[in-house]
Amino acid sequence: MERLREGNRRFASDPPSGSWQLRHRHQAETAAKQEPFAIILGCSDSRVPAEIVFDQGVGDLFVVRVAGNIAAPSQVGSVEFAAVKFGTPLVVVLGHSGCGAVLATLEELRRPTEGLSPHLAAIVDRVRPSVEQLLRGESRPDGDELVRRAVRANVRTSVDHLRTDSEPLARLIDEGRLLVVGAEYSLETGEVEFFDAEATG
Repeated sequence: MERLREGNRRFASDPPSGSWQLRHRHQAETAAKQEPFAIILGCSDSRVPAEIVFDQGVGDLFVVRVAGNIAAPSQVGSVEFAAVKFGTPLVVVLGHSGCGAVLATLEELRRPTEGLSPHLAAIVDRVRPSVEQLLRGESRPDGDELVRRAVRANVRTSVDHLRTDSEPLARLIDEGRLLVVGAEYSLETGEVEFFDAEATG
């Protein structure tokens, strides 16, 4: 996790850093095999490319990207593959400020539409449970605060799915060989904040 923190500090303070100059040499070294030190389950948003945000090179990260950083079966399977096959010890679910999938889900909950395609509906349905609970009760947040909390709630839901709904990942966590954490990237500052690390096995 410290390698990711350090890389993000380089990116946020002076992007891009000199590590990208080593890309071609590193690419040759990784042609025969890969040994990624972290798995990133991130959003497909074009403004959040994990390798650049964490200032890492070819072969360093195993990146799974999907709108809303949801933990649907194919994404969980991809994470399992890297954790088991390569022994990668860290999974980061990376959300980001102003996530479009979260905003779309909030809008759908407020004003349901009939024209949502089944594929988009599948993403909204994955985000819905974590966001829905924020809209209940009298003291519910609104505006920017609602979006901020919804983004984090959605990240935590994916973290929980990875920790509990996957037998291979749960076994690695129990054995102390895998850490699964949540994080949020700020589109405004370029900084990544890690959270819930203390809640992992």
